[in-house]
Amino acid sequence: MFGECHAHLIMDGLNYRHAIDLHKKQVQDSVIRQHFHSYEKRGITFVRDGGDALGVSQRAKQIAPKYGIDYRTPIFAIHKKGFYGGIVGFGFSNMKEYHGLVEIAHGHGCDFIKIMISGIMDFNQAGVLSCDSLPTEDIKEMIHIAHEEGFAVMAHANGKEAVEAASHYGVDSIEHGNFIDRETMEVMAENHTLYVPTAATVFNLLGCGRFPDKEVQTIMDTIETSLHNAWDLKVPTALGSDAGAYLVPHGQGIIDEHHIFQNVLGASASLDEWLTEGESLLRERFQSHRT
Repeated sequence: MFGECHAHLIMDGLNYRHAIDLHKKQVQDSVIRQHFHSYEKRGITFVRDGGDALGVSQRAKQIAPKYGIDYRTPIFAIHKKGFYGGIVGFGFSNMKEYHGLVEIAHGHGCDFIKIMISGIMDFNQAGVLSCDSLPTEDIKEMIHIAHEEGFAVMAHANGKEAVEAASHYGVDSIEHGNFIDRETMEVMAENHTLYVPTAATVFNLLGCGRFPDKEVQTIMDTIETSLHNAWDLKVPTALGSDAGAYLVPHGQGIIDEHHIFQNVLGASASLDEWLTEGESLLRERFQSHRT
């Protein structure tokens, strides 16, 4: 069984605000255990989290071994103030503050660093992001600092500009990577950048009634093109569903993600081999080398 290479234990797949409220006063172990049970009963033994601002993923790291789960976490994500990212972590105004957050994450036992360098998609308007990407120089320095401190870097990134800059400067993985073209995918291939497209966050929305199906379908079409480009160029790719996001349940999300890949690229042994190699590379990169 494939591992879940992008999840958020703080979210429940149904109602983000309700899920967050459960942990505001105190992290609820029972909720974390419920999510881990969903993975356990499906035979999923690897989960890489995207972090949060309330300490849920930090606590989850302590609980995970009881479920036989190899759990990796950045503890929290880091974003530049004024840009997207507060939903899952903490912000900085300058690189000194950023470096300080890297050290805080390390102090809390992070396995890697997660940076937020672009906005999120607007499901009501295909092709539109919630905000601009960070300046290239900021992206370069954020990756450099984290690497110098001994950590791999996971980047939330959408759009050609953010993805190309992060790949060029050695980011270890691109999460989501929406609205990119073949040229961008070539940059990822050249730099051996891991691609975790989290397609289920979009495909599971079709027909739900929350967003216009026409816009969702258009976004799905762009993801299908990206998956074909990644396959053609043999960009290292791993399955991650963004489990916990709306309509992406823990445990089931990664099964949905695999089915999407099979439907788009065709179910085959070579597809699963490619994805297995991608996950193996991800597991190798995203383990803490710092003591």
